[in-house]
Amino acid sequence: MATPGNLFILSAPSGAGKSSLITALLKQPNKRKLQVSVSHTTREPRPGEINGEHYHFVSVEDFKKSIEQKHFYEWAEVFDNYYGTSEVAIDEQLAKGIDVFLDIDWQGAQQVRMKKPDVTTIFISPPSRATLEDRLRKRGQDSEEVIAQRMAQAQSECSHFQEFDYIIINDEFEQALADLVTIVENQRLKRSQQVENHKDLFKDLLAND
Repeated sequence: MATPGNLFILSAPSGAGKSSLITALLKQPNKRKLQVSVSHTTREPRPGEINGEHYHFVSVEDFKKSIEQKHFYEWAEVFDNYYGTSEVAIDEQLAKGIDVFLDIDWQGAQQVRMKKPDVTTIFISPPSRATLEDRLRKRGQDSEEVIAQRMAQAQSECSHFQEFDYIIINDEFEQALADLVTIVENQRLKRSQQVENHKDLFKDLLAND
């Protein structure tokens, strides 16, 4: 039976570089499989999105039924669409020894922590407000009004940094990635996991000759 995987939450304001860090982490050599959770949503698929890969696309009726049956670790309604993280799907992956990453906000993190207190939470912070605003502008995708909204939302997100176990300042990308790798490895070196992974070793070390 595989040693259970670790559950991680990564949260960050828009433009902090969270998605790039997760993508880069998945490309790193790893002793254990890493996987980003695929959320359920009631919104319509966008061009190029694949059901089961980008999201699990479900009806509003089915989503509300799952809420009633408490099937989600966390869920939220955003702009008239529902988004949620399946508890059963996550637990199945963890049981297979897969480290699972949830890309959710601080509110979702609070919900998950209520059900799974041993979850490891990580906040990705920009190095400054000026840098964050500059990154948002360089995207070239948003109007001034949208950028102002994103900056206000970023301040709200950052106000919850004290609720997280780890904080990574994404100033130099390679250093931020190294920090993220270190956190993942640190969780794997916890006593409970090492004892489970090396039962024979500790049995031998404690054996009476």
